[in-house]
Formats: sequence, structure tokens, C-alpha cells
Amino acid sequence: MSTKELAPDTQPLPSSQAQKTTYTSDNIKVLEGLEAVRLRPAMYIGSTGEMGLHHLVYEVVDNSVDEALAGYATRIEVTIHVDNSITVVDDGRGIPVDEKTLDNGEKMPAVQVVLTKLHAGGKFDSSTYKVSGGLHGVGVSCVNALSEEFDVEIWRDGHTWEQDYARGIPISKLRQAGTSKKRGTKVHFLPDKSIFTVTEYNYDTLAQRLRELAFLNKGLEIVLVDERTADPKTGQPKRNDFKYAGGIAEFIKHINKGKQILHDKPIVMEGLRDNVDMEIALQYNDSYSETVFCFANNINTADGGTHLSGFKTALTRTINSAGQQLGLFKDVKENLSGDDVREGLVAVISVKLPQPQFEGQTKGKLNSDIAGTVQALVNEKLGMFLEQNPPVAKRIINKAIEAARAREAARKARDLTRRKGALDGGGLPGKLADCSERQPDRCELYLVEGESAGGTAKQGRDRRFQAILPLKGKILNVEKARYDKMLGHEEIRAMITALGCGIGKEDFDPAKLRYGRIILMTDADVDGSHIRTLLLTFFFRHMTELIKRGHVYIAQPPLFKIKKGKFEQYIKDEREFVRVMVKRASDGMVVRYGATSATLEGAALTKFMGQLNEYLGFFDKVNKRLRNDEVTGMFARLFAHEGKEPAKRADFEGPADAAPAKLVELHAELEKIQRNYQFKALHQPAFDEEHQTWSLSFVDAQGSERRIDWTLASSPETRQMLSKFALIREQLEPPFVVEYASKATAAQTEAEESEAEASDEAEASKPAQKRGARSAAEPVTKQTPQELFDYVVEQGKRDYQVQRYKGLGEMTSSQLWETTMDPERRTLLSVKLEDIAETETIFTTLMGEDVEARRKFIEDNALDVKNLDI
Repeated sequence: MSTKELAPDTQPLPSSQAQKTTYTSDNIKVLEGLEAVRLRPAMYIGSTGEMGLHHLVYEVVDNSVDEALAGYATRIEVTIHVDNSITVVDDGRGIPVDEKTLDNGEKMPAVQVVLTKLHAGGKFDSSTYKVSGGLHGVGVSCVNALSEEFDVEIWRDGHTWEQDYARGIPISKLRQAGTSKKRGTKVHFLPDKSIFTVTEYNYDTLAQRLRELAFLNKGLEIVLVDERTADPKTGQPKRNDFKYAGGIAEFIKHINKGKQILHDKPIVMEGLRDNVDMEIALQYNDSYSETVFCFANNINTADGGTHLSGFKTALTRTINSAGQQLGLFKDVKENLSGDDVREGLVAVISVKLPQPQFEGQTKGKLNSDIAGTVQALVNEKLGMFLEQNPPVAKRIINKAIEAARAREAARKARDLTRRKGALDGGGLPGKLADCSERQPDRCELYLVEGESAGGTAKQGRDRRFQAILPLKGKILNVEKARYDKMLGHEEIRAMITALGCGIGKEDFDPAKLRYGRIILMTDADVDGSHIRTLLLTFFFRHMTELIKRGHVYIAQPPLFKIKKGKFEQYIKDEREFVRVMVKRASDGMVVRYGATSATLEGAALTKFMGQLNEYLGFFDKVNKRLRNDEVTGMFARLFAHEGKEPAKRADFEGPADAAPAKLVELHAELEKIQRNYQFKALHQPAFDEEHQTWSLSFVDAQGSERRIDWTLASSPETRQMLSKFALIREQLEPPFVVEYASKATAAQTEAEESEAEASDEAEASKPAQKRGARSAAEPVTKQTPQELFDYVVEQGKRDYQVQRYKGLGEMTSSQLWETTMDPERRTLLSVKLEDIAETETIFTTLMGEDVEARRKFIEDNALDVKNLDI
């Protein structure tokens, strides 16, 4: 991450050049088909960054949800593969495959029309889909246009149909692959790396959207699987199943989990008026914040719209009316405000209407004129509920009255604090070491744990744009504190003053923020993690907008320090640590492999070890499916091809009476090892009618069936494993014999070593054989690639003290600058609000009043903790 100022994108033309510029009909371009989508993708999906990347998934999933709304689908499964490609499978009717005649007389399958023609779909009339999120017929065709690979499989009318695309262009005709009793659609796509600036999917972002869809559609099951991450308990891919029979009432309970609620059951209001189907649920808790989600046709309208404004107006009016009737406003000078009645509120508003009007293709705001319709429903249903349930009404209204009094107390506290000069920005905190730059976008504020580390940071910083605010001890837990108590806490007041953007609904103004980056810099130990969590709780509860706007970051001090004598080197993460250890070990090392004892050394050995590390990573992922190192290795040797396509469908295809040669060969190899590995059963290759391909299966010693087929071979992790294997196939032949340079060479290099002793840089570059008399060591033999890799890494650690880094105080000011604060070399984690509902739950559990929930959380996650500082 760099703070260098970028040159402007456009510069005015020199006058001589301007005179030569012409503007004629030749300059007018007409973009055909999906070409416009690829040229201006942000117009269709919002951006080419993280938001647009995830929007691709939403477009495909929304089509499946529309099938559920129409009453045909009950289950949707979304899978994130290791290469960040996505597969979405539903059990709906399946996209039509019959031929359609276009206006120009051309005939093509309906599925190809849907996937390649803009404004083509089944959402333009009300007979196919009475209610849907898709309106313009551009969603899935945009996904196709913006994907390197896009494959569709359809199960319909007893048959399986398949077609493949690349960047919106069909690369195969629609083909009938086989027979099937299933129905539905399977879409697999890989976003185009030349279009998107971000290509890695965030699990929490997708989980939030899919969980919302499950809440909004009672009984619909949505499954999210992440093959990039293994569950630490089961070893299986990370997975979440979302299915809620109670609908949005369960959504409310989910958000309020762990909080003290004012009434046991959510208040649910449902009704159909003016052709608008409305469902609203709300429940109050004893917190001081409000959480409202609003949806139109299952689409999260994050920017609100007429349904939200109608709800807010009716809620304020109805609660004030109920308070007057119950005589609760005797000591209240004026009516309750909207902010007062929404303190502690958790609400979900879901409206479904035909032909809704949104702002843009990303549908962030609902413009349809339904505010009056929503108001009428809330006035009637909520008014009736409060009238019939006076105890609940009194608790809700008294909570709002307390909020009004607290608002007045907080206003007085702010005024008093301002008079003392702590919040008006006029006097900055004395311990703040400010920067000289006055352009907020170029400034950074480091919130540093402890006065000592703060002092080191002040010495090491770049005074031009880096400000340091040391924090003494642990700040107040704002999850448990009222507003006026929070303003009385010295460290929090110092932060508010330094930031300059104010606090509270009336005073907070993000435009006045004095620093473009707010960086939390704490130790990598338990106390540091606690302080970081306290700071994040403060920003999440009281300055959420700063997180949403991307101003909050977490500094990443290096994880490791290696040391020998005066030489020290900091290493940022596990991956870099392995790379450094391999580099150190392989210098001066010779590895002989295979029956011919061919050798690897020097740069060739270092390159091989890097490739081996990548191969072993994907090998582990594939082996989680086969659960047998020997079988997985055998599979890799037989099915790895050269080039981009590491496994071919042809390897699994063949007539129904003759299995393909590679599967027959694999079966013969498995027969040889069957006795050693005690397979309970080894089946002959079998023909799959649905996909017209062959497969091979065996039952392992634990009784689980393992299958080798085209589905396994075409999965992203297998393709990666096979392509990595193809690069180092020759070098993976055991045995592996590790030895070192000859004694003569060692004596020669020891003479060179003595000349370089004075320089720490020389120490850093000394090969392994210089760091000890390894030439005298006996050769070491390893039988598997994994054993070889582990041995080399251990040799890299030899003669060095390896320390996992914990505290900022261990570094000098220059080291802190080089490793953690220098924009050219540091690593920062950006804090983002991906899953609001899940974030609410986590902060409530960790920082709230429910001790039992916190204890259970610790027990459930205790075994997953790494590097615990005790």
C-alpha cells in the first residue's frame, strides 16, 4: 500500500495537438451484444472491484431464488472453489433448451439466448414470474460476458444438457450429455482476471446475502460451501446451511441472539395491499443502537427507499399515539423523535411487488411509490398490537422515553465537554504527535497500544503524514456503557478529539475526519487482541460510517524474527517464512532423485522447492476427497497432461461397453496396493448414464466410498494439483537423497566466510553450507515429496533462533518503521463490514452482558486457537 500521490488521469491537450483532433461519424461506435458489458462493466454490476465481483454471484443466485418464488425450487447450493470460481446449483425447472427464433430469423437454443443476449429473460411478463428480483434480463448474461469460463448444465425433461462459454462467446454447441431424473440448473463461472481488480471471494459477504435470502423465503434451503477453507474439526470444506421455517421472525431472533430483549416474541406484521405483499418484523432490545434491514423482492436495498421511509414515519407516529393513550408522557415536554423510538430496535422490512423501480442495475434503493401503503399497514397492525398488549407497549415506550432523556443528558455532556475544549477540535490531545500534512486523504493516525510503543512509533514515523496517539491501558468497553459515561472516558475523548469528525447522530460528520487512514497498532498477544477488539467495538457502535467508508485499518507487524549473532530478519507471514527457510537450506544443498540419481542444486533446487510447496498444498485438498496419499499420487501421475488443460474429459469418456484406458490402468494399479491399504471393496469402472462418462470407486478401510470421475478431475483444486504436478513430474521420483557440497568446497567457502563476517548483510546471504560444517554430514534419504519438503524447511531453521513475534516493544524505532509503518513495505488489513448480522452477534457475544454465551463461544473455539500467548 502506497501513499504516493498519483498523477492525474487526464491532461489538457497541447494547442497544436488539439487542432489536429477531429470528430466525425467514424468516431461513433456501436457496441453489439455483450461487448458493451465488457467495455463498461461498472454500468451493469456496479464496479470491477470487490462489490462487482460478489454481485456476479448474486445475479446467478437471484435467478434461482426467482424459481423458488415461483414455487419450483426448494434448494440452492453455492460453492466457492479453490481458484475462486463459483458453482450455483438449484432444483428449479431448468433454463429452457428448445430453439427460439430471433427477430432476424436466426434460430438458437433458448438457454443461449438467455446467456448471450442482453434484455432477454422470463421476467418481462407477469405470467412466468409474478414477483422477481430480475427485471431487465441483463443479469446472467453479464456474468457470462465477464467470466473467463462459464459452463451451464441443465437437467430438464429427463435429459442432461451442457454448454460452455468463454467471455460471453459460446465455445461449444448445446449438447445432450445423457439422461437424468433430476431437474434444475448448474452454473459454473470463473470471473475474468483482466476485468476485475479483485478476484478473491469473501465468504462472509456471500454468507450474509445467502442467509438473508433464506430468512426472506420461508423453507428455502441455501447451502454455502467454501472449498478454500477446511473445517478444523472435520477436515471437510467450510459449510453453512441456511433454512428458516419462521422467515424474518427468525432473522430478528438471530440478530438479537445474546442481547437482553424487551419482549419475548418479535412483532410480525403481514398484509397484501395495492398488489404489494408486505412482511415486517420488529423486536426491541436494551442496547442503544438500531438495526434495520429492508428488502424489495428479496433484494437488499442498502440505501433504503420508500418502504423504509414509510416504516419509519408510521413507527414514530404509532408509538407517540400509543404513549398518549397510555398516559406515559406526563413528564415529557415534547413528542418522541424518530431516533428515540428506534433506539434498541431491530427490524426487517420485506416487500414484494410486481415491476418495482430501483435506482440502477445494482438495485440499492427502491423508488416505487409505496410509502403510503407501508405506512397504512404499520399504523393498523402495530397500533392494534400495542393496544392489545399494554405491558409490551409500556416497555417499548418507556425505553424510548429513556432514550429521549439520555439524548438530552448526552447533549448536556457534549456541551460541557466542549466548554472544556475536548470535543470542539480547537485543542488537540497533549499526547497526540500530529503530522504536518493538512490534506486528510494523505494523513494517517496510528492508535498505538501503550505509552512505550507510542514513544517508539513517534521516533520511527514519517512526521509529514503520520500521526501517533498512544493509548494508556484498555479503553472502556462501549458495548456495556451509556453515551454520557463513554464521553467521560479520557482515552475515548482523546480519540474523538484527534479524529475531529465528532460523535453522535447530531454531531458526527465523516467529512470532517482529519485522517484518511486510522490504523490500530497493537501487540500480537492476548492483551493486544483485547485492546484491538475494544477499539473495533467503539468504531462499530459509534463510528460505523468510518468502517463502511474504508478508513479503519489494522497494522500487521511481522509474525517471525530469525536471528543469528548480530543478524536479524523479520518475516511477515507463514508463506514467506517457508520461502526464506527453503532458500537458506537449498543454498549448498544437493538433492538426488529417482533411479538415475539425477541432481538438483542451486537456483534449480530453490525453484523446485517452491513448486513442490504449491503442489503439496493442492495435493492435500484433493486428498481430502480420496483420503489416501498413494491413490492421490497415482491419480496425479496418470492424469496430468501438459499445458493449460491438466485433465481431459476424453480421459473419462468412452462407449457404454468399453471403459477408457486410463481408468482401466488406474484400476490395475489400485489392485496392486489393495492388500496393503485394506480397501474393503474395489469396484470395476462404471458408466454414468447422466453424463455419458466413466468412473472408478473404492470403499476405504473406514467404510467410506471414494470416487474418481470427471467431477473430481475437473474440480479447480484437482486441475491446479495436476498442472503443478506436470511442471515437476520428473523430479518427483523417489528416493530423494539429500547431501551437501564437498569438503574441499566447504574449506574454500569458509575462507570466503571470514572476509564477510563484519557485515550483517553478508550473514543474511550466507548459504546453508557456510553456516556450519554440513559437508561432513551423512546423506539423508527421504521416500516421499512431503518428507523431503519438511526436512528442507527444518534444515533452513538450523543455526538460527526462530521467534514468533509478539510485541511492538521488541523493536527499535527504525525496525518498527521498516516492518510495520513504511508504506512501501508494510502490510495493512482493511477493516470491512461484510456481514452486519454476524458482526452484531460476535460483538454482542464477546463484549456484551451474556457471560454464558461468551463462555460457550470460548469453549467452541478453544481448539482452533493458534500461537496462544500464555
